[in-house]
Order: sequence, then structure tokens, then C-alpha cells
Amino acid sequence: MVAQLSPSAPPSRDRLAAASRRVGPLELAIAIGAALVAVAGTIGADSRWLEALGRIIVRRGSIPNDVPWATAPSDGWHNVPVLAELIFRGLTTVAGDRGLLVAQVVAVGASLAILAWDLRREGAEELGGALVLLIVALGSLSVFVVVRSQLFSVLLFAVLIALLRADARAPSRRIWLLVPLFALWSNLHGAVLVGLAVAATYFVFGRGRREPFLAAGIFVVSALAICATPALQHTPDYYYGLLRNEAARRGEGLWAPISFTSGFDLLLVAAAIALLVLAVRARPPLWETIALIGLAVLTVKTARSGVWLLFVAAGPAARSLRFERERPLRLAVPVLVTAMALAVFGVAHGPVSTGAGRQVLDEALRRAAGTPILAETVPAEQIAAAGGRVWLSNPLDAFSHRDQRLYLDWLAGRPAGDRALGNIRVVLVIRRDDPAKRLRHSQAFTPVAQDSNSILFLRRP
Repeated sequence: MVAQLSPSAPPSRDRLAAASRRVGPLELAIAIGAALVAVAGTIGADSRWLEALGRIIVRRGSIPNDVPWATAPSDGWHNVPVLAELIFRGLTTVAGDRGLLVAQVVAVGASLAILAWDLRREGAEELGGALVLLIVALGSLSVFVVVRSQLFSVLLFAVLIALLRADARAPSRRIWLLVPLFALWSNLHGAVLVGLAVAATYFVFGRGRREPFLAAGIFVVSALAICATPALQHTPDYYYGLLRNEAARRGEGLWAPISFTSGFDLLLVAAAIALLVLAVRARPPLWETIALIGLAVLTVKTARSGVWLLFVAAGPAARSLRFERERPLRLAVPVLVTAMALAVFGVAHGPVSTGAGRQVLDEALRRAAGTPILAETVPAEQIAAAGGRVWLSNPLDAFSHRDQRLYLDWLAGRPAGDRALGNIRVVLVIRRDDPAKRLRHSQAFTPVAQDSNSILFLRRP
């Protein structure tokens, strides 16, 4: 008697095809975006000072009202993003700089996943949505690949947009989730103010047109929730100082406007134009239109705000894209595996160094012998994280406007900035930047150590 054979398992090719159908274009776009961050991620300015303050808070058991590692006066500063400081301290304690890179990869990947979820709810096609997500990722590279405290806002802004659009499609009580969202956000990063402005636009020109009293009530409570920080009633003072610091007033550093000599900014402009053209075709609702206009103006003024413009434009842009036929992606699984492998490799390798190397940093601390070091933003934060002292560093708004102006003049290589050298013995700079160029011609300082990124100068006897 011949036994009847049971149906055999599908061949590997069929299993691969089945897996490819489960991995759609949107999933691939998310994976590619996260892989880009893992491979090209760098630790930027406005990151390590959070770690340094978090370490001090844990050690002291209290929140300082100044910048302890800086000798320039900073008494009376209101410290709001304490939660961000403690998170950064925890990340670096567990995994060093790789911990910060992992946090950036997670924040970017999660934000793209939330946008993808929202695009599906908006009725966007898979291929069109994936194309839009890739445009968002490319246009946002200057924010996505540089690890700084803005990573919290990258994630929470995506949550905000998804929540507002979900409420616009089907109004419900879930809109009250904005209140804890803003309370959490305020303890992490100052871009909560941009989020509040976008929410206000929805309340006035969206839900507020149907339920004005409810919309007004939610907005007022959300605005009050922003003050649920360790600074409490002084939280508005912190945000006022943040918005009125000298870098913001001059449009320098992290507050610089769009520059057509920057490759990152050119990518942002191209991405913004593409998405805005597509968004206009979709005829977005009034609140989205006004939000896009406001964010476009903000982007021109401060380039790093362009990521918020791209996030809001993604929804209507994806709705306007329609392809005649959506085909299965035959290479979906290999592309996904490659992206995941690149992400693992990038995290294992660690972030790209843009500051001083370990040897130069140690030499700077040794030469300074406890005296304050004058350093550019990234090296200054490295010194703070290593337990050293600087004259001034981030957070810039903690210091007097006079000292802020002096430090910015020195960073820009202006002659007026030479006064910052004062009685400073040790100066640590990035070798390609303006302070290094000026110090090379100085008769008062001589280089004593350097690496591929930085130069250490010592005052001549």
C-alpha cells in the first residue's frame, strides 16, 4: 500500500513572495529612514549639556538654577527640560554615545511609522505614501542624522499631527490627549511651542468652527499643561529667554535661516517644494493650509524648523498621489533585510565624531588644570560631560545677553570676539571653523595638540 503524501510545504520562493506581500512600501520607507540615521548619525551641539546636567541632578539630588560647569554668570536660569536631561544621562550611562544614537534611530523610525499610520488612515496609496515618506526623510536629513535634544520633538510632533488629523476625521474625546502630550513635551524640548501653535490653528480653523467653547477650553488647558515642569510658574520665563536669546535674534547657529550654500538646506527646499505642490493639489482643509503657510514662514527664518513643515505636508501630499496600478515589490524582503543590517552596523560602529577626540579632550582638561576652557559648542559640551569647566556653553539662553553676544562674535571669528579670550589659558576649537582660522594668526596662542577634527591652543608664556 502506497502512503498518500501530504501536500508539501510551499517552496522557498513562494515563502519569499508571501513575505514580500506582508512588507509594503511604507515599511520599506520607514526602514530606509532609520538605516540612514544609524549609518550617518552624529552627536551635535545641544546634546551633551543635557547629559552633564542630568548627571549633576542625580549626584546632588536637586535641580541647579545655573549652569554649574560655566564660569560666566548664569544664576537665576530656570531649568525646564529636566526630564530630557535625566533621559540623556541614563542613555549615556548605559551605552555611551551609542545610547544617544539608538535613541535618535528609535525617534526617527517611530515618527516615520506614526506618519505612515496616519497616511493609511488618510486614504493614501501605499506607493504614494512611501514616496512621500522618503521625501520627508531626505528633506529632514539635517535634523534626522544629528543627535540633539530635538529628537524628542521629532517623535512627539508626529504624534501631535496624527492626533489632530484623527480628530479632524472623526471628532471625539481623544482630543483631550493633547493635554498630557503637551505636559510631557514641555519637559523635553522647546519645540512644544511650535506644536501648540499648530494645535491652536486646528482649534480655531478646524474643530473650533463646530465646537468653539470645547476647542477653546482644550487649548487653554493645553497651554497651562506646558507649565507642568519643575520650573512651574517660571516656565514662560524660560521659553521667553529661549526665543529671545542672541543666536535666535541674529539667526545664527541652530537658529540660522535657510542657506542656499548648504547641501542639507537645498535638500530641504527641494523636498518642501515637492510636498507643498502635491499638498495644494489635494486641497487640504483650512486649518492645514494655514498651518503649512505658518510653518513655511518659520522654515525660511529657521531652517531646522523645516522638519515640521514636511511632517504636516506629508498627509495632503500623499493623498494627491495616485498611481495607475500598484505592483507587489519583489525585492521588498531583501531591501528590508539590507536596511536592518545597515542599522545594526551603524549602531555597532557608533556615531560619527564631529568634536574633539579623546586624547585632545584629555589634554585640554590636563592643561586647563581646573581653569575654564574657551571652546566651541560641541567641544564645550564634551568638556562639560567630562566634568571640566568652560567659560560659556549651551544652554546659551542661561547667560546674560552681553556674554551671549561676545561668545557668538568669537564663534563667528569676528574681531569683537577676541575679548572672550580674556584671561583664558586653553582654547579648544574645530579645525575648519572661524575661531581656529583666527587663532592660527594669533601671537598670544600656540597649538599644542590636534586630531582630524579639533585643535588645542595654549596661551604663550
